[in-house]
Amino acid sequence: MSDAAETIARALASIEERFIAAAGPGGQNVNKVATAVQVRLDVFALRLDEAVFARLKTLAGSRMTAAGEIVLTARRFRTQEANRVDARERIAKLVADAFKVPEKRARSRVNRINKVERLAGKKLRGAVKAGRGKVSFD
Repeated sequence: MSDAAETIARALASIEERFIAAAGPGGQNVNKVATAVQVRLDVFALRLDEAVFARLKTLAGSRMTAAGEIVLTARRFRTQEANRVDARERIAKLVADAFKVPEKRARSRVNRINKVERLAGKKLRGAVKAGRGKVSFD
C-alpha cells in the first residue's frame, strides 16, 4: 500500500463525526432528524511531510482551524448515512489531493515575430479604445 493510501486509511479511522440539524429540503423530517454530519480530522495526528501538509492546508482553506483540525459539514442528502459517506469521501479526496505534486509550469517561449505581432495588436486595440474617448468640437 502506498504512503498516500495508508494516510487516507489512518485519516478515515481517526475522524470524529457529529450529527447536526440540516437546513433545506426534507419537509418535517428536517426538523425532527439531525441528518447533516460534521466531520473533524486532526491533521497533526496524521504526521504528514511538510510539503504535503502545506498543500493540505492550502486545499482545506477556511475549513482548517488554528488547532490543525479540518472541519467538513455534509448536508447534501436527506439521510444521515448518505451524508456520512459523502463527508468521508470528501475528506479522503482532500487528503489524496494533498499528496499530488503539482506539475511545474513550463515557461512559454515566444519568438521575435510573434512578439512583434502581439505588440502591434495591442497598439491597434489601444488606438480603437482611444477613439472612444470624449469628443471635443474644437
